[in-house]
Amino acid sequence: MSRTAGTQVLREATSGFVPEVSVAATASSTAPGVDESPTRLAVRQLRLTGFRCYATLRLDTQPGCVVLSGANGAGKTNILEAVSLLAPGRGLRRAKLDEMARRNTGETAEQAVANGWAVAAQLDTATGPMAVGTGLEPTVSGNGLRRVVRIDGTPAPSQLALGQHIAAVWLTPQLDRIFAEGAGGRRRFLDRMVAGFDPEHAGRAAAYDNALRQRARLLGEGKNDNAWLGALEDTMARYGVALAVARREMVARLDQASRLGVGPFPRGALALIGVVETWLDTMAAVDAEEALRDALSVSRRQDAESGGAAIGPHRSDLLVTHLDRNRPAAECSTGEQKALLVALVLAHARLVSIARGAPPLLLLDEIAAHLDRRKLAALFEELLALGAQAWLTGTEAETFAPLMGRAQFFKVEEATLTPM
Repeated sequence: MSRTAGTQVLREATSGFVPEVSVAATASSTAPGVDESPTRLAVRQLRLTGFRCYATLRLDTQPGCVVLSGANGAGKTNILEAVSLLAPGRGLRRAKLDEMARRNTGETAEQAVANGWAVAAQLDTATGPMAVGTGLEPTVSGNGLRRVVRIDGTPAPSQLALGQHIAAVWLTPQLDRIFAEGAGGRRRFLDRMVAGFDPEHAGRAAAYDNALRQRARLLGEGKNDNAWLGALEDTMARYGVALAVARREMVARLDQASRLGVGPFPRGALALIGVVETWLDTMAAVDAEEALRDALSVSRRQDAESGGAAIGPHRSDLLVTHLDRNRPAAECSTGEQKALLVALVLAHARLVSIARGAPPLLLLDEIAAHLDRRKLAALFEELLALGAQAWLTGTEAETFAPLMGRAQFFKVEEATLTPM
């Protein structure tokens, strides 16, 4: 396929065009008793073109739980990744744009990227039906890649526009040890939850990170341009404090909700630690901005030697405590950590439902791992009670037996979906 043809595929898919696909690449199923309320956030139709292992796929779904079962490597997680790209960010794998392009037999990586890929969906939202598309296309010069977004057929200025309409939170096996690993994963997890409440949060985070990188590059190159560095530090101060404020508010809400507990899931206590967060305990946001601006200016020499910045919300951390064990989550067993993580996601979904009128899309990859039958059954009941569209994957359909008749089931085998 030529570069022009690849771009055309992307434009058609992200403009509401429904490609002709074979019966084997199309799947639909309706679960009895599914609430058809148009006000909840739900994917009604998902279309993939040249994405991961899928040449083409059209999947028709209903509000409520969607269960994908099949062997490892069948293509289940690829579908969840596609859904995650309907929200701002790099998706649940944090993959590079070129990594998501399908590579045909005998095709080079460059050819696969030139063909592009597309993810398009018809959704129910709180404001009515919506068509959303995103995908990869080469730049006009052909020397780079860009991700484009269309909403109801109209090009969006950036992927951040998706956050105004779609909130999504996911759990993957890689997050099962999030409490015991580096702080970066916990910050990203928290920021994803903040964005569920505040669609502008992702934009502020991107602006802060961009200024942080530019400042680090200038310092690393020995370019001590006070005016340029001062402008970047001002941007970091304004957006950095805004990030800290939003995170603090989110943690306070989650802490209150998590302390109540959900069925057999453990009660949790949350705290956000960091220098900027400590300042906000005793000073107004405008004063915290000035303090951060001054601290960044003073630390230029140190930051030039170490790289990055020694102070700022990119150093903050989320601490979670298992209240029933009176123990930090990082010291709990893998099963206890997974249960705490699920409890946080459920608490967040309830809060988002109240704030935005509908719970977020929940993408739960291999969710049964480390959960006993009692907790798994309680999770299913909570998802049904929330009315969230939850996408769940597992190797065996029997794992999700309590959802039989109350959810859609699809068998995934070699990138082919079959209703069950």
